[in-house]
Amino acid sequence: MSDEHVEQEEQREEQEVDDRLLRLAADFDNYKKRAARERQEYIAFANERLLKELLPILDDLERALDAAEQHEEGQLEDGVRLVYRSLASLLERQGVQQIPTDGKFDPHVHEALLAQPSEDAETGAVIDVVQKGYKIGDRVVRPARVIVAE
Repeated sequence: MSDEHVEQEEQREEQEVDDRLLRLAADFDNYKKRAARERQEYIAFANERLLKELLPILDDLERALDAAEQHEEGQLEDGVRLVYRSLASLLERQGVQQIPTDGKFDPHVHEALLAQPSEDAETGAVIDVVQKGYKIGDRVVRPARVIVAE
């Protein structure tokens, strides 16, 4: 085999490798685009499902507001309680849990707004909750805002 023939064979092999690499890069790019599109579709589907569950709660709230306009305090209170229970139930079904605030301050799930002297509680204990905190699984959505004993 001549040197020229060997050189042509090497160039052909290099071209094949280059072609395979280009195809692989194109396939990977297509995969990334498809995965991103599927992720967006999943997010849209999840948002739509949550919205469908929120709409009846919005209806209940509207009925409570109608009762408030007509000065029907008993119905207003019942309506607000119904909306609260409905919303709390929806959040629970979605895996949302309230962060416990009894006991010791935990900087991973609590946000201390104030340290206050307390005769009843030991140092570092949560003595009051300013705003409830929530988490989904182990992920904190909003930390509980608390007052801590010093």
